[in-house]
Amino acid sequence: MVREAFSHTAVPVQAPAGKTSDYYGVNVFNRDKMRKYLSKETYKVLTEAIDNGKNLDRQIANHVASGMKMWAMEMGVTHYTHWFHPLTGGTAEKHDSFIEHSDKGHVIEEFDGKILAQQEPDASSFPSGGLRNTFEARGYTAWDPSSPAFIMDDTLCIPTIFIAYTGEALDFKTPLLKALSAVDKAATETCQFFDPKVKKVQTNLGWEQEYFLVDEALYSARPDLMLTGRTLMGHESAKNQQLDDHYFGAIPTRVAAFMKELEYESYKLGMPLKTRHNEVAPNQFELAPIYEEANLAVDHNLLLMDVMNRVAKRHNFHVLLHEKPFAGINGSGKHNNWSLMTDTGVNLFNPGKTGEENLLFVTFLVNTLMAVYKNNALLKASVASATNEHRLGANEAPPAIISAFLGSQISQVLDKLEASTTDEAIKFDAKGVLQLGVGQIPELLIDNTDRNRTSPFAFTGNRFEFRAVGSSANCASAITALNTAVADQLMNFNADVKKHIAAGETKEEAIFAIIRELITASKPVCFDGNGYSDEWKAEASARGLDCEVSVPVQFDAYLKPSVIDMYARTGVMSEVELNARNEVKWETYTKKIQIEARVLGDMALNHIIPLVTLYQSSLLDNVYKLKQLFEPEKYKKLSAEKLDLIEEIESNMDAVHKMVGLMVEARKVANKIESEREKAVAYHDTVAPYFNKIRYHIDKLELIVDNEMWTLPKYRELLFIR
Repeated sequence: MVREAFSHTAVPVQAPAGKTSDYYGVNVFNRDKMRKYLSKETYKVLTEAIDNGKNLDRQIANHVASGMKMWAMEMGVTHYTHWFHPLTGGTAEKHDSFIEHSDKGHVIEEFDGKILAQQEPDASSFPSGGLRNTFEARGYTAWDPSSPAFIMDDTLCIPTIFIAYTGEALDFKTPLLKALSAVDKAATETCQFFDPKVKKVQTNLGWEQEYFLVDEALYSARPDLMLTGRTLMGHESAKNQQLDDHYFGAIPTRVAAFMKELEYESYKLGMPLKTRHNEVAPNQFELAPIYEEANLAVDHNLLLMDVMNRVAKRHNFHVLLHEKPFAGINGSGKHNNWSLMTDTGVNLFNPGKTGEENLLFVTFLVNTLMAVYKNNALLKASVASATNEHRLGANEAPPAIISAFLGSQISQVLDKLEASTTDEAIKFDAKGVLQLGVGQIPELLIDNTDRNRTSPFAFTGNRFEFRAVGSSANCASAITALNTAVADQLMNFNADVKKHIAAGETKEEAIFAIIRELITASKPVCFDGNGYSDEWKAEASARGLDCEVSVPVQFDAYLKPSVIDMYARTGVMSEVELNARNEVKWETYTKKIQIEARVLGDMALNHIIPLVTLYQSSLLDNVYKLKQLFEPEKYKKLSAEKLDLIEEIESNMDAVHKMVGLMVEARKVANKIESEREKAVAYHDTVAPYFNKIRYHIDKLELIVDNEMWTLPKYRELLFIR
């Protein structure tokens, strides 16, 4: 069967009649394909490596490559690429043809284990934070068997990690895999206090991708959207989201057609998309998959963002993944629903039916709270960016203070656990139900949480929802930080339990004693109230939570001695790697603000001011003609309003001119700073503040200038798909 080409034309693709399951994963080298194209022995070894993290030797890689090539060529594939996640935040790929010279002067198709397992892209051309220089170009991509190869267009894409010649990670996937391994090891040890049969703990992730759609033609008429991903100017529409009529409303016909094709293409690539709906803001939408193993979920999210853009073009749309493309209405996030699952089928964040099951649940709940408390600054740094800072704390986005929402019932259970004595806490009745002296836990955990849309890290019944992640972000950044923090906390917990047992306590006594200490210690991060209130900001600061508002300064959290030690203890990243990544973060922040400043300045001086001057000239011409036609008294009455308008225009234009000049000067000063950190801080403190000041006057002018003369599409045109 030759696969259907993923066309780049503007012709929409219709999903075939029949069930989704008939074509789901058709473009993925999944286990069904492995069984068909690999020998039984190769299949067994490969799946064991995927399931248990075992190494594959080169001979097995040769067998896998042979079967993979056979499948790919039957699907019409001519090229292959290693597909990886460099520190740009997106994905990267270099396509090579299967062809090689034959000994008879012709070409043949070849693809072996060496090519599958490893390639060598130029590492100096990707952000590395100084790990690689132009004269030190060598870097390696290495096959990640746990994420299946897939086909895009005519190319076989092989998910890989990306590392430097000297061994440091140059990507998001390598630390993610290490963090997943660290939490697996630590959580498995914790589980074995309760059930020795547990041999593995898997991290599950379900992301919720929010996005905006705009007409391609209108997008192309907005240089700010094209170059920065957001509108740097534009007055609010008279109607936006204030009626809440868009949320969960009927999906517009054009958008529904786009969504159907997006789902079709995603299903072929094995992405289990489940939910689609209108979001709160006009032209804002959301889709979400069934949860998956976290590494695969991250790959799927990055792949989806690519597919979204391809499909949108065929429907004359452009996808906006910027966290805040429009002022005054909701921005877009990517809520990360995170949980841990044992190989025995137990969701560790799912309250159980017995006392022991609930003790296991409380153990993981409280250790997670402690990890979030100790590392709240790090978790905020993991989602911080030049784009996400516009969203956090605005409209329905959570505030830029990491706290955890539990709901009243869970909070009550923890409070009573904290206050209970050891004897009360470990009694079991005849049915094996845990008694706390305050009622049965299973009864208290029914409907155990409400929802708090202002909470950055909310417990939602059987998982935590990390709501602060931005819509354009690579989920790996947040999930790596979270898993590293939880792994480290569980390691500490496991060691403490063993110390208590060695001191003569029973296992149950040890666990309860430590849990009570953790409940008390982690209380400052637990907050169920209104995260938007000024009172919470003051209270959070008093609780010792990180309240930093500068993104460049927030990145310092990665370099705290305690954080560096934690990453080293868990084996996720070295101090060298952490320093390098911060250099990349600061440099990226600077460049994004720099680009926005240049675009805003260019549009203000070369677009807005000329057209406003033209309109002002037409008013002056009208005033001049009135003076020629009417007597002084009549002229004074007729021209007064127009003269006031001319003066208002001049005042706003003068302000724009002055502030653009000041912004340019601030940029010049910042550009002379050699330290990437200090340069980023300078851009945050001295350049970015001019953006809203300049915008204020431009938006005033937008309301004044004749609509026919204002050539930029306005919000009322951008935000309502017809």
